[in-house]
Parts: sequence; C-alpha cells; structure tokens
Amino acid sequence: MRLDAAEVVDTFAEAFTMWGARIVVTAETSGWAAHAARSLTGFATSVIGCKCEAGIERDLDGAETPDGRPGVSALLFAPDADGLAKRLVERVGQAVLTCPTTACFNGLAADDEVDVGGRLRYFGDGWQASKVLAGRRYWRIPVMEGEFLVEERFGIVKGVGGGNLIILAEDAVTALRATEAAAAAMRPVEGAILPFPGGITRSGSKVGARRYSGQIASTNHVLCPTLRAQVDDSQVPSGVESVLEIVIDGLAPDPVREAMRRGLAAAARSGARQITAGNYGGSLGDHHFHLRELVP
Repeated sequence: MRLDAAEVVDTFAEAFTMWGARIVVTAETSGWAAHAARSLTGFATSVIGCKCEAGIERDLDGAETPDGRPGVSALLFAPDADGLAKRLVERVGQAVLTCPTTACFNGLAADDEVDVGGRLRYFGDGWQASKVLAGRRYWRIPVMEGEFLVEERFGIVKGVGGGNLIILAEDAVTALRATEAAAAAMRPVEGAILPFPGGITRSGSKVGARRYSGQIASTNHVLCPTLRAQVDDSQVPSGVESVLEIVIDGLAPDPVREAMRRGLAAAARSGARQITAGNYGGSLGDHHFHLRELVP
C-alpha cells in the first residue's frame, strides 16, 4: 500500500488491555497546574521499567474544571487495577499534593473506582476533613500553604496500551521530522496519550533478550539500521538509516485507532519512506489495529 510517498506495510499494531484513569489537576494559575501535571506524568514511559504509562491529555480552562480554575487532564495506565490504584496514590501524593495551590479530581465516570483521596487523607494526621457534594466525597488536607483538596475515589476503565506506529526514513533528520508531525497530529485526540518523551521513542524493544538471561526486554535488533549487515532477519530496507516509533495508550480502542489514523497520514506527508507497526504475531495482545484499515 502507498500513502503519498510512503509505503504502508500491510501489518497491524498489537496492543494490550490496560487499566486507565483520568486525573484532573487544577491550580491558581495554568502554570502551576502544568508543573504538577508534568511531575505527575514523569518517568512513566513504559510499564517495562516504570510500572505505569502516563501523559498529559490536554489543558483545561476554568469552565471545564470542578472548581472553576485552570487545569490539566492527564491519563495514567497500568497492567491491572490494583497496580493502577497504587500508582495513583503515589503520584498524586508526591506530585500534586506537594505542588502549591493545586487540587485534584477524578476525571472519569466509571463503574469501577479506586480509593485515592481516602488514602492520602492520612497525611493530614487527624486534622483532615471531608465533605460530600452531589454524592461524591472530597478530602481537605491541611498543608503549610493552606489546604489540599482531593476527591476520594477515582474511576478506572479497561483501556488499551501499546498501539503503535513505526516510521522509517532515509536519515535521522527526516525520520524525526516525520515522526514529530505524526505526534503533533495525534495529540488532539481526546482519550489518548503518547507516553514517551515528546511522544516518540528511538528504543523500540522486543520481549526478552538473545544473550542475557533475566532481561525483560532488549533492543529491537531487526529495526536497528546499524545492525542491518550483521543480522539475518533485519527488517530495515536499503536506503533507510533511521527508525522511530510512536506508542499510543487510550481509554478505549477508538481513540487509539483515531490517533494512529491521524499519525499515519501526517508521517506519510512529512517524508516517511515506510510506515509499519509492531506485533507479536497476534498471539499476545487483545487489540489488533490493522494499518490497511487506516489508509484512506
């Protein structure tokens, strides 16, 4: 298949079920909300080494937040519900409670919920107080600056982790330009995030390792241009000298699919020579996103 000047490989991205949550952080200014959100989502690129995957979904104005202040919505994903609950408590407690002027709210109506503010309230050491509004409980925790307001329970849903596009180009500059264009096209999709720095990763991995036991993941050698002449199973075509990947997590399959569709078109317009996706033969992940279905 071809899209503009790019070859689109007839394959699919294999993604996995992950539990996801939406966190709404507000603050006195948009700047302080952004500080908290960046810390909240930091070091959360891959469950392989970070226990969770997270990213900023979008900025919010006062008309979109529970307390009428500027805010940020962020998404956080983990392999299971218990793990997601732990990461929410850790990250809200360390990155939002600590940040001046912030408050933190659940951003997702869901049948399943986990306790976040109800656990963080113990930081109040007995001086915390709660109030129920419209059937939802909120905790006020005294801090030196004033009070930290946090919702007690956060909704969680079964989402999708690991949707992906792999972009191959003739050189590093072109690969970066095409992948940046793809990431920019994907970001406006509500309900999806790109967890890697700038939305892009250069270190795509495979399961396990060829030489070293105990290694959970290792370099994806078949897509390393510098190894093309050294391995028998290289997937890097002649004339390609740089490969980059975008990983997409979403609260449901549709946002992941839409983000991939937008990214595919943008990369093809911006210099990609070939666009493919990573999978494990279809035997591991619950979700398969076929590139042929995303080509107009």
